[in-house]
Amino acid sequence: MPTYRDEVVILRTHKLGEADRIVTMLSRRHGKLRGVAKGVRRTSSKFGARLEPFMVADVQMYKGRSLDIVQQAESLGSYGADIATDYDRYTSASAMVEAADRLNEAETTPQQYLLLVGGLRALARGDHDSRAVLDSYLLRAMALSGWAPSLLACARCGVDGPHAGFAAPLGGSVCDSCAPVGSPRIAGETGDRLRALMAGEWDIVDAGSPHSAASASGLIAAYAQWHLERGIRSLGAIGSMR
Repeated sequence: MPTYRDEVVILRTHKLGEADRIVTMLSRRHGKLRGVAKGVRRTSSKFGARLEPFMVADVQMYKGRSLDIVQQAESLGSYGADIATDYDRYTSASAMVEAADRLNEAETTPQQYLLLVGGLRALARGDHDSRAVLDSYLLRAMALSGWAPSLLACARCGVDGPHAGFAAPLGGSVCDSCAPVGSPRIAGETGDRLRALMAGEWDIVDAGSPHSAASASGLIAAYAQWHLERGIRSLGAIGSMR
């Protein structure tokens, strides 16, 4: 069919000509989409605000030769305004949509879409610390893409843990025998936090110390960027958010 509908998260936009935009979206059923939204930069546009980053919308698309055309957009989640007014939320959301863009280059699933929507909703509501929401999203998104880090057994030899070493190139936590020289060390509380972030055990995450939070964030950022094979530029703007 030349026309189709889907639920989407807006990942990023680019200007096209004087009044149009190219919109990159993560959809629920059609994977990652790129479409032209005509006239949305004009003040008279009826749906331009619904096609801004971090917004969730129901869109009608027309199948084009190279780029599809966005014909309609109805708001499903207006998270952009609440996120944009807070620096920590904004930088975390930027890193999330950038990671989603990278992870879903070839193929996506409804679970990736729902995970991103849930993360943006939590940021907009301020349910938890912004960096914790980002860290949990990155761990779960990597797992859905087939790169779940080992957080108990040694990622190399499989011996039961928990272990005190962590090596992103090897796949997560590692025992002392397998840990490369200079590998980061995981304190007990940091390991607990990593496992809680993966499982969504927010009572444990919210009660964690600033030191374990910063340590876990560093390990997660290194792990995600290693497996994506490119840096997540937005992480550089976060720095220490606590």
